[in-house]
Formats: sequence, structure tokens, C-alpha cells
Amino acid sequence: MGEDQVIKLLEEIRDLQKQHIEKYGEALRNQDASIQLQKQAVSRQKAVLIVLGIFLAVLLVFGILGSKL
Repeated sequence: MGEDQVIKLLEEIRDLQKQHIEKYGEALRNQDASIQLQKQAVSRQKAVLIVLGIFLAVLLVFGILGSKL
């Protein structure tokens, strides 16, 4: 293998490694965005559950009071 071929091969390897690093960075950014979206979804779900819990507690209280009146 000639010196020029070795240099070309090493340059191709270098370029592929650069592309790999860029894609890896993009994948990490996408994972961070996904985690943030999941945290937001969990927060919304907690809020909905709290509201439903309060609503059910109110219904239970009024149901018990209504049945005793």
C-alpha cells in the first residue's frame, strides 16, 4: 500500500470519526429533549391526578352527607 493510499485511508477514518462524534452529540441532545418532555408529561399527570383526587374526595364527602340527610 502506497503512502498516498495510507494518508487517504487515515483521512477517511478521521472524517468518519468526526461524523460519528457529531451524530453522537445530536443523539445526546435528542435524549435530553426527550427527558424534558417526559418530565413535563409526568408533571401534568400529577396535576390531573391531584385534581381528580380532590374531585373524588368532594363527591365522597357530599355523597356521605347527602345520604345522612
